[in-house]
Amino acid sequence: MDKSSTLLVHYDKGTPAVAKEIKEALEGNDVEAKVDAMKKAVMLLLNGETIPQLFITIIRYVLPSEDHTIQKLLLLYLELIEKTDSRGKVLPEMILICQNLRNNLMHPNEYIRGVTLRFLCRLKETEIVEPLTPSVLQNLEHRHPFVRRNAILAIMSIYKLPNGDQLFVDAPEMIEKVLSTEQDPSAKRNAFLMLFTCAEERAVNYLLSNVDKVSDWNESLQMVVLELIRSVCKTKPSEKGKYIKIIISLLSATSSAVIYECAGTLVSLSSAPTAIRAAANTYCQLLLSQSDNNVKLILLDRLSELKSLHRDIMVELIIDVLRALSSPNLDIRRKTLDIALDLITHHNINEVVQMLKKEVVKTQSGELEKNGEYRQMLIQAIHACAVMFPEVASTVVHLLMDFLGDSNVASALDVISFVREIIETNPKLRVSIITRLLDTFYQIRAGKVCPCALWIIGEYCLSLSEVESGISTITQCLGELPFYSVSEESEPTEASKKIQPTSSAMVSSRKPVILADGTYATQSAASETTFSSPTVVQGSLASGNLRALLLTGDFFLGAVVACTLTKLVLRLEEVQSSKTEVNKTVTQALLIMVSMLQLGQSPASPHPIDNDSYERIVLCIKLLCHRNDEMKKIWLESCRQSFVKMISEKQLREMAELKAMAQTTNAQPDDLIDFFHLKSRKGMSQLELEDQVQDDLKRATGEFTKEENDANKLNRILQLTGFSDPVYAEAYVTVHHYDIALEVTVINRTKETLQNLCLELATMGDLKLVERPQNYSLAPGTSMQIKANIKVSSTETGVIFGNIVYETSNVMERNVVVLNDIHIDIMDYISPAVCTEVAFRTMWAEFEWENKVAVNTTIQNEREFLDHIIKSTNMKCLTPPSAIEGECGFLSANLYAKSVFGEDALVNVSIEKQTDGALSGYIRIRSKTQGIALSLGDKITLKQKGSS
Repeated sequence: MDKSSTLLVHYDKGTPAVAKEIKEALEGNDVEAKVDAMKKAVMLLLNGETIPQLFITIIRYVLPSEDHTIQKLLLLYLELIEKTDSRGKVLPEMILICQNLRNNLMHPNEYIRGVTLRFLCRLKETEIVEPLTPSVLQNLEHRHPFVRRNAILAIMSIYKLPNGDQLFVDAPEMIEKVLSTEQDPSAKRNAFLMLFTCAEERAVNYLLSNVDKVSDWNESLQMVVLELIRSVCKTKPSEKGKYIKIIISLLSATSSAVIYECAGTLVSLSSAPTAIRAAANTYCQLLLSQSDNNVKLILLDRLSELKSLHRDIMVELIIDVLRALSSPNLDIRRKTLDIALDLITHHNINEVVQMLKKEVVKTQSGELEKNGEYRQMLIQAIHACAVMFPEVASTVVHLLMDFLGDSNVASALDVISFVREIIETNPKLRVSIITRLLDTFYQIRAGKVCPCALWIIGEYCLSLSEVESGISTITQCLGELPFYSVSEESEPTEASKKIQPTSSAMVSSRKPVILADGTYATQSAASETTFSSPTVVQGSLASGNLRALLLTGDFFLGAVVACTLTKLVLRLEEVQSSKTEVNKTVTQALLIMVSMLQLGQSPASPHPIDNDSYERIVLCIKLLCHRNDEMKKIWLESCRQSFVKMISEKQLREMAELKAMAQTTNAQPDDLIDFFHLKSRKGMSQLELEDQVQDDLKRATGEFTKEENDANKLNRILQLTGFSDPVYAEAYVTVHHYDIALEVTVINRTKETLQNLCLELATMGDLKLVERPQNYSLAPGTSMQIKANIKVSSTETGVIFGNIVYETSNVMERNVVVLNDIHIDIMDYISPAVCTEVAFRTMWAEFEWENKVAVNTTIQNEREFLDHIIKSTNMKCLTPPSAIEGECGFLSANLYAKSVFGEDALVNVSIEKQTDGALSGYIRIRSKTQGIALSLGDKITLKQKGSS
């Protein structure tokens, strides 16, 4: 059986010492050798060795030493050795050390006295301590505070021993006298702690009689006072009013630790608005004053808890919370923004947005490495503000559009998504947004941002001037046509001669080169022969982004350009009265599309155009050649209607989530009634009255009487043995994130006493037993509970197995009962979570572990199968309902969950309905770690067959 250790010693691993060598060193006269030998002896004891042969040597050669280090090591040795026999009786040789301890307690050196008193705090044997009590008491009056403070702790430890109150009958009275006269802060703290632990009433009386002086006390004593207040208020909640006043006074203390504990104590004891406001203000002050990032994260966690329970009060402090954005740490900034976004109201939205705008402008300085990532977080926060309160969109949208050309692609994507949503939800801003977008379009360099910007231009350019500007902007960004040409002259074409040296480089055919602006292009070398090689025609320097991206082989962008031009031409036909101008524009658009097809099929392109992009461009060409009203309606109206439907569904989902949250709120309708106006004041302060009202409300709404659901508890009981086994066992499993607690009930079903009964457990997977099993004796027909703790280090399915071993008086050999295995379910560790589509795709590309599970189920409906998988895996479906509704014979959806260890679990379900009605396809799981991918795959394989 493992013993609890009372000390922790650092040592470098090396070859273990031999008892014989230690003994020889101890018998010598070299002090340094003795110190080294004593250290080795302590190490051996800590490693579980008993080394009884050293005891007499130490008594003879070490005990008389005057060296302080040796004396300290001697006390550590005495602390670790066994002092009792198997029956619990003190070993007779222990009497030998009593005289030495008494001499140490009367030693002229205060260090020896102090460390000996500290050693007595760890002694549990009353027989050894009893003869030393007079000497301990004498040390209470020693001149040195180091001795006095350890003497108080020794008295407290002895008083807490079995029958310790018989050894020090009047200990609380003595310590109370010491407390009133003591000047040393540490000794005073120890004395108050002794009264709090052993005579709580005396500690309370002392506190109440010195209320005015509490704020002047030492930090360590103030911490014990707060601990006492928490303890008293739990047992006597009716008296907490007078203690809350003490806590409020301590909020002005100089120590940050005391102030933090005060705020936590206030929140735990009172729900009064004044108390909560004081606690929240304290957390905000500490958030700004503390430089340690870990402290800031802890404070933000506390503020987040307050936000969920007392949102109305936290709303007042939103600007104070946002000041934490001054920290350069991204985790702190992310957590701060998450808290602030939940506290936004009509009253503070303008202030919040103004502050966020200032932070966005600061990110342009480029001083910090992660400015791009921080800017992305701010843009997402401003986007969320604009969605909740559309009236603020006009103040931020133009500022954010400056970042469309951001080098951080994710940040630029967030901006363009924000612009796309705002231009639809705020019709008044349409004209100004379109004008600004056309002015800044040439700055966009990211291939992922351009398609979205082009879609906005195609959908929202409505007037004649806007349509013409849109076509003109796209034409300029594409540059000179064609993109690719074959010259049949003996000299290279003029266009190929004019390749700008600053924006291109001449290399061999079909190889990409990096241009001066950082983009890629593919060129051919012009050789002076009868027929020159195919050449990519470079535009002027101003021809920029779209041309550069097309030359890298981004033909999806080419297809989007074709669709945008088609929409603009169709709209131009509606708003332009001159047919000549329309036909001229149609011709220009057709030339661009044909040039893109020519580039895609040329050997100068990095890769040939894909079929999908090719078909879309050809469709656009056919449509411009054969225009009709039906196609016009589809292109100019249906696309926008689909987007409007997507936005409205998103808003409905958010509304549904808010309603679901509102149903779990703690607030009751009668919270608004000020009951304390009807109460008798009885000399109570406003804070006490508020607190009493809050307690009455909690009592009325049943908040004080919440109990664990017994039915749920019964569901977690697992039978470990059969009913016919001599020992019956069942386990109640409780999972607390990083720990698993097993409460095993063992019943002796025989008519004999079971001796040395031991529950032996072993684990498989990332599970680890915390303690070794103990031996018990179990009388006939009786039962007992054995508790076992298991540590969990990662999200994967683990197995606990083992057996019960016991002996009986008749048979000398040991009997074994094998237990059923306990399977730890992965579902206890993962919970549904939400992430953006961009984040999901990024993680999907990065994660290296994939588990592919073939669909094998009796369920025949695609949506029903998806719902079954979501329920079985405890995951969140990220694909919106509108995208998976209807009957089309196939379904694809993304699921996401997060584990308590911070691991991400990604799942893609792709299924198709066969002609016979059965479902086929694959479920792919990706994660950063192998365990979660395999465990989730096993869970899906087990659960997918039926709907049970």
